[in-house]
Order: sequence, then structure tokens, then C-alpha cells
Amino acid sequence: MKAMIFAAGLGTRLKPITDTMPKALVPVCGQPLLYHVITKLVAAGYDDLVVNVHHFPDQIIHYLHSHDFGARISVSDERDFLRETGGGIRFAKHLLTGEEPFLVHNVDIVSNLDLPWLREQHRPEALATLVVSERKTQRYFLFDGDNRLRGWSNIATGEVRSPFPDIDPDRCRKLAFAGIHLISPAIFDAFDRYGFGDRFSIVDFYLRACADYPVYAAVPPDFRLVDVGKKETLSEAERVCETILR
Repeated sequence: MKAMIFAAGLGTRLKPITDTMPKALVPVCGQPLLYHVITKLVAAGYDDLVVNVHHFPDQIIHYLHSHDFGARISVSDERDFLRETGGGIRFAKHLLTGEEPFLVHNVDIVSNLDLPWLREQHRPEALATLVVSERKTQRYFLFDGDNRLRGWSNIATGEVRSPFPDIDPDRCRKLAFAGIHLISPAIFDAFDRYGFGDRFSIVDFYLRACADYPVYAAVPPDFRLVDVGKKETLSEAERVCETILR
């Protein structure tokens, strides 16, 4: 099974730590974030992994080459320019295409997600299944009663984005994206259909495509997640590593 780990980000909110190393190699509980994601994926049966790189790429490549994780690991090298999340997936097409859905996982997300459970939630017709939760944030995906994506809202600014002009956010289920999604290989044809180029956000794509393609929510039971995107949450991840990472 194939999976992609987003490890190309600049890690701006983790400065000054990321002034000398990529976010993927920032340690949590004695091991780099990248280690925790890879070992979780391999334990769940993912044996063909792709890691994209941009910020301090040679450090990540050296780390991957010096460890045996029991899986095939390819590097999608974006050192020429950062393609963002959607562009990163599109750029790695030759490494991700196959018969089965592939998983995409942000490197800075640590959680207790049951990955086999997620595969069971993926409907045959789905373009993508997004792991979401009811955690408190400012930005939410909007879903209907069938857990199908309909839009996005920022409750702090009141901004609403949706391909459905009559959408009422108050009548939608508001769920926070966890940075983990299971994606059908059909997404590459959909990228072409809408004319998405080399650099774009996968969120922007989902909000464009959800009018034509089914994109669903998966809400894990008893879900615990830490987004290690800033120093405050790095400390939180250290505190809860025994219950989330072990």
C-alpha cells in the first residue's frame, strides 16, 4: 500500500528550531517527527512510502538512507520550489499511482488514529476521505448529513467558501481537518480537469471539486491529535507521547 508524507514545509512557526533543521526531523519523545509517522504507517501495512522534501532536503534524505524502516521509501524532491500540498501530490504522481487509494499524512501530526479503521471508512465512489474531528479551531470544513464535503468556513472572520452558492454554514456539520486523508488515484485526472498547475493547496482543490466528486469525512472515535506546528504544541506532544505515540 502506498502513502505520502508531507515533509517539505518550512516549519516557520517552529523557529528558531527550524533555522537549522527541517520540521520533519524535530524530535518528539526522543525521535524525529518523521520517525513517528513512518513507523505508524509501516505498522499499519503501508510498505511503499513517498516523502517530499524542500527545506534542508539533504538532512531528510540522509536520515532516510541511514535507517531501515522495513518499507520502500522514495523521495519526491521539491528543492527547486515548494509546490504546496496539492502540487506536491501532483508532482509525486509517478510514485503514487496504482489500483488502490493512497494515504497522505502531514509529518507534524501525531495521533492515535487507527489507520486500518480509516481504510474501512473509504467509500468506493469517494475521491477522498478526510480525517476530521470536532476539536476547537477557527477553520472548519462543512459537511452535510451524509458527511459529504460542501464547503469551508472561518468562524473568526465569517469567510465562507463553497461551490454551492446557497450553502448555509449553520445547517452544516463543522469539523476540523486533521491533515490525514485517503485519496483515490482518480484525483490526478481531476487535477487536470480543473486545470490545477504546479503549485496549489489541496484544500483549494477539494473546495472546487466537491461539487462534482464525493469527498467524505471520517470522524475517528476517541480521537487524540496534536498538531506539532508550533513550539507550544511541541511541548504538548512531549506530554502526551505515552498515550498517543506508543
